[in-house]
Formats: sequence, C-alpha cells, structure tokens
Amino acid sequence: MSSNMIPKMKCLIIDDEPLARFHLKELADQIDFLSVEGTCATALEADAKVKESEIDLLFLDINMPYLTGLEFLEQLENPPLCILTTAYSEYALEGFRLQVVDYLLKPIAFNRFYQAVNKAQQQFIINEKLKKNTLLDDPFLYVRQSDTFIKVSWVDILYIESMQNYTKLHFKDKSLVIHQTMKAIEESLPSEHFFRIHKSFLINITHIDMISGGRLFINKTELPISRTRKEELLNQVVYKKLISK
Repeated sequence: MSSNMIPKMKCLIIDDEPLARFHLKELADQIDFLSVEGTCATALEADAKVKESEIDLLFLDINMPYLTGLEFLEQLENPPLCILTTAYSEYALEGFRLQVVDYLLKPIAFNRFYQAVNKAQQQFIINEKLKKNTLLDDPFLYVRQSDTFIKVSWVDILYIESMQNYTKLHFKDKSLVIHQTMKAIEESLPSEHFFRIHKSFLINITHIDMISGGRLFINKTELPISRTRKEELLNQVVYKKLISK
C-alpha cells in the first residue's frame, strides 16, 4: 500500500487538563498522517465521540475524574489504537495488558511522541490491508504428489512441519507430505500470515488458539516456540493482531 493511498489517522485527544490537550494537539498537528478530530476533557465525553465517529487513534490520559482512561478503554467493545499519556510510570504494565500501542510519560517530548505515532501508523497500515483483504487476493497454491497436482488454499493450512528435504502441511482433517524445503515454502507464503516459531515449524497465525509460556496450541496440537522467536512472535503477531483485552 503506497503512502499516498494510506488514509490519515483520525485521532481523539482525551485529557482533563486543558494545557495537556493543547500540547498534544500542537504535537499532533506537526504530523502529516494525523488528523485531530477533537479533544475531550473526560472519558464520558470521549465515549460518545468514539461511538459516533470513526476514530483510529486515541491519545488517552489515565488519571481523570469519574472514569479513568484505563476503565474507559476496558469497556470499549472495539477500541481504536491507543497511546496512553500519564505523569505516572506505574501504569505501564496495565497498558500492555490492554494492548496499547505505546505509553507516553508527561511532559511529552516530541521525539517520543513521533516514535509512538509511527508505531501506531505501522499497525494502522496492517489493519487497513487486512480490512481491504489485499492479502487474500490469491489464496491458492498447488502441491505435487508424484504425478498429481493438488490445489490447496493456504488459508486452510494450520501449520507446516519440516522433515529435512520434505515438509508436512497440516490441515484440520488431513496432512500432505511434499518434497520441498521449509525455506522454499516459507518464501512462497504470505509473511503477514505465516510465522516461523521454530526451525521445524511454520504456523498460520490465524489458526493460533493459545500461546502459553514456550508453547503454542493450534487445533489441540502443542507446538514449541524457540526462545529467540518468542519475543518477536509477541511483538509481531500477538500485540499487533489481538484486540482482545
């Protein structure tokens, strides 16, 4: 998706301090891919705005009267991307539990603000691509079994297992062994959907049921995640793709 096709991110600033709202708006106005749709002094005021207009990104203060920023975020059904702003650093972990993009400590310096909104934009672009289904334009592949060619949809592949010069494609109700290296298969599949969790396993992230410690579960099958891939899996897949709280 070229940059000129990416729509601006509509953002909402929520803070009970007028000076803080003014400062954030001033920072946001410097960024060409942000469009400030409004500022709110309370979470209650913001609630109505988020429900009536398409907001892509919240700048959300945590400490506010009546309803805190975290309480507000927690009760939103489909929360927009969110950057938390606060004067107190002890809320950082709570923010990660709620899948926020970033956490800005007041007073907010422009370079940190810039870093946070760029992170938000990267995630926004991924979400936009998924919405437009550009990744699903061509979901089919052919696999060879001696002199037979079998058409498979990569969407249905749960995971792929490496067996030296062979690989095994696992589906819900069958598996296919093909004469191909893992590397070659990985290169022919969309990287937005397939993630290498281990030298022997490439998974389709849409079929992940659960990640627990160093293990991942797909269709009741337990697969190992190598230590070096775990953090990347969380950053690239979990924090970006999961919107559940």
